[in-house]
Amino acid sequence: MGYQSFYDNSISNPEGFWKEQGDKIDWFEAPEQTLYKDKGLYRWYKNGKLNTSHLALDHHVENGRGDQLALCYDSPVTNTKKSFTYKELRDEVALFAGVLKERGVKKGDTVIIYMPMIPQTVVAMLACARLGAVHSVVFGGFAAHELAIRIDDAKPKLMLIASGGLEIKRVIDYMAIVNEALKESTHQPEACIVYQRSFLNAPLKDGRDYDWQTLRSTAQTADCVAVDASDPLYILYTSGTTGKPKGIVRDNGGHAVAMRFSMEYVYGVNPGEVYWAASDVGWVVGHSYIVYAPLIHGCTTILYEGKPIKTPDAGAFWRVIEEYKVNVFFTAPTAFRAIRKEDPSGKLKSQYDTSSLRYMFLAGERCDVATLEWARDLLKVPIIDHWWQTESGWPMLANMAGVELLPVKPGSAAKPVCGYDIQVVNPSGEPVVANEEGTVVIRLPLPPGTLPDLWNDTERFITSYLSPFPGYYFSGDGGYKDEDGYVFITGRIDDIINVAGHRLSTAAMEEVVAAHPLVAECSVIGVHDELKGQIPVGFVVLQQGADIDEPTLQKELIQMVREKVGPVAAFKSVAIVKRLPKTRSGKILRRIMRCIADQKPYNPPSTIEDMSVLGELKELMEEKGIGAN
Repeated sequence: MGYQSFYDNSISNPEGFWKEQGDKIDWFEAPEQTLYKDKGLYRWYKNGKLNTSHLALDHHVENGRGDQLALCYDSPVTNTKKSFTYKELRDEVALFAGVLKERGVKKGDTVIIYMPMIPQTVVAMLACARLGAVHSVVFGGFAAHELAIRIDDAKPKLMLIASGGLEIKRVIDYMAIVNEALKESTHQPEACIVYQRSFLNAPLKDGRDYDWQTLRSTAQTADCVAVDASDPLYILYTSGTTGKPKGIVRDNGGHAVAMRFSMEYVYGVNPGEVYWAASDVGWVVGHSYIVYAPLIHGCTTILYEGKPIKTPDAGAFWRVIEEYKVNVFFTAPTAFRAIRKEDPSGKLKSQYDTSSLRYMFLAGERCDVATLEWARDLLKVPIIDHWWQTESGWPMLANMAGVELLPVKPGSAAKPVCGYDIQVVNPSGEPVVANEEGTVVIRLPLPPGTLPDLWNDTERFITSYLSPFPGYYFSGDGGYKDEDGYVFITGRIDDIINVAGHRLSTAAMEEVVAAHPLVAECSVIGVHDELKGQIPVGFVVLQQGADIDEPTLQKELIQMVREKVGPVAAFKSVAIVKRLPKTRSGKILRRIMRCIADQKPYNPPSTIEDMSVLGELKELMEEKGIGAN
């Protein structure tokens, strides 16, 4: 089976294609119709009945996988390891579903989960799914205000909380954050169930808070509840331009089909193999590829409570791959840039046997060519850059390892994944010619597993995603297609700058800057200029041990950008920084950097890794006279 014919079939005959894929999961009642419309919006698998927790656990126990490892927990920050077979995880989930049921949780209720990377978080998610309750995982350590906003929007019946989390050696008191959030929020949950961690015992409030282990010790197991394919499985909040987060909804039916499909055809992994997504369950990658997809597909999944560096060193990932014999690995380019910065020559890799590894996938942000090539040379396996969003829930662009590995074009996340009719259009919505940059859109209907709506806000769903280009989903990203149909994502639409009337991509300049052998990571932003409108400025973090002064580096980088992008880029300013402002998931906060340079007001996201870096950046810009001219 070749990629092109497989993909073409998904686009020309979506109903037939996705019926065939839908038939591969264990429905309680088969759908009456594959694709249909409800109130003008596309939906998948009409009146199909299923349970996602059943698909992830019970189905495998009933079909001979009960003794296979389902979940391996590895926590270098607490020096803890624990594994669960499919039967053990099923029993634990059924028991905790009983806890929730006794507290009155039923189908359609919402439950907020505010917990770190521990097995109980996975158990909580699957227990909610078992009862047909809608979970909303809020990234552990989110600030109280952001948590309060989510509480008021999701209106949870219960909250499931861990007493604390660990960021390398820093303890985060989750219960203190929850108490502060509940003082601010209008909605109050009926109860909070608290899992006490060994390093932090949280005081419980009488009448509101209950001890996780105490409730578990007297609980009765609960069976799976049948839900409709269109019923929501979870809400995952993502940043909104208005400041109010958008509640991305994931349905049960389409999501289950897409998760199984993507494991087989995108990631090329087989049931029984070991799959590791080095992310966090608070993000979409964690939902899809730590919890649901690997378990639905019958794989062993790794739950890693640690970092790519400093837990204990830049060899941490190689240790996990060797120890658990990981077959397919998925992480963010940021993680690899951090490893490369600490260990530029990859010496630590030589201490471990990573021969089990077949593929490594990168996503979460644009992957620069230098990082991709460094990873490929180090690991000696295909490094597959792929592109998707919280909204899609699974890959939209990828080299589909389970179908056919196409030639790699560094800088491109390859071609569209089955079901995604990806186009690049101009502001009028007309397709642009090959190699011309425009807005990346996806022709409707989107395939199963993508967002069908926003939580209690259909109007915002339509205005945010469907109205900008009628008949298409608006991705918010810019890019272009080459003559072979490879798609190059150049960054968010607002990462395009206007230099003296020329529309230029800061991502293209970053690509060049990142290729310098002494640059560990970088960001190029457009800052206001009275003469040219905007001019690009580069901020670079050097490799560990790099020996170069700023004027020399600036001269070399200006020349590189001049040669690769052209003099029109007007790239003439570079600043060396110790670190860049990032979210905890590793995304560089370019918009905030622009606001600082242009002296515009901004609201730092609660996901920011370290607020103090913004002050450092402001001082540096003032010192060097960057921006505000």
